[in-house]
Amino acid sequence: MERQWAGSRVEALHRERWVVQFGPQAIRGGDYLPHDGERPHLALRTDGLKDLKVYDAGDLLMPGGDLVSSLAVLRDATEKISRAGAIAVVLGGDHSIASADVAGIANHLGHGKVSMIHLDTHADTGEDQWGALVGHGTPMRRLIDSGAVRGDRFLQLGLRGYWPDNETLLWMRDQGMRSYEMTEIHHRGMKAVLDESFSTLTDGCDGVFLSVDIDVVDPGMAPGTGTPEPGGMTSRELLEAVRRICFELPVVGIDVVEVCPAFDSADITAILANRVVLEALSAITLKKKGGSYSPTRNLLDR
Repeated sequence: MERQWAGSRVEALHRERWVVQFGPQAIRGGDYLPHDGERPHLALRTDGLKDLKVYDAGDLLMPGGDLVSSLAVLRDATEKISRAGAIAVVLGGDHSIASADVAGIANHLGHGKVSMIHLDTHADTGEDQWGALVGHGTPMRRLIDSGAVRGDRFLQLGLRGYWPDNETLLWMRDQGMRSYEMTEIHHRGMKAVLDESFSTLTDGCDGVFLSVDIDVVDPGMAPGTGTPEPGGMTSRELLEAVRRICFELPVVGIDVVEVCPAFDSADITAILANRVVLEALSAITLKKKGGSYSPTRNLLDR
């Protein structure tokens, strides 16, 4: 088994809009193609479902109403998957799960040995959330505070909006985090931002965890999420970034979170999240095969 995914139906202190707990089911079903175990990638000429040994473990059994115990279940699961030599792909659920799924892999590979790429509207570095240390606005601070992930090996892409406050931003700076707001990405380009970040992420670390909050995408293209914020990435920008990250870097874990099907429109958010997973698997397959890829080369000349 090389890749295992599991659903984590965690919803913690999500006062803005509810029912992200139904995200895993929506992501699995977000596909107009037959469920036949095949997904040949047009651009990469790989099939992540056939070329890799992929296993869907189903939704983890979470004790209802007990967030701390639920996250412990997830932490133990991702550690077990990592020790088996597989890559955990976790479907959320809200972003509180990142404090557990990344920690589980770090428990195996070593604290400080896993770097982080976090695509999100929000920094999720709050000291607390309505007095609670654990919530969907605090997981990245918990990872850094615990030592599971080094602050100076932490990359954030797509931030915008009206949170966090200046005090939290100063804390992020002091940890050595590198956080890119959407305006900077727009003016400099995603390629330039990723180019200057990749070498840092692999310096002194054995693997990279990719965490994708679907609200990093503009709500015009991904309305089905708990905390939508205008001015985000396009769906194409997200998929291209995921493709490059998973092809060029040693990815050891992935989560895709904050899909809220009750607020979706024609399932476009769930479909996008589904494609984020397939894009990652396809790029990992190409990397495993030792293939090459150039986004500027014509499709039929590859």
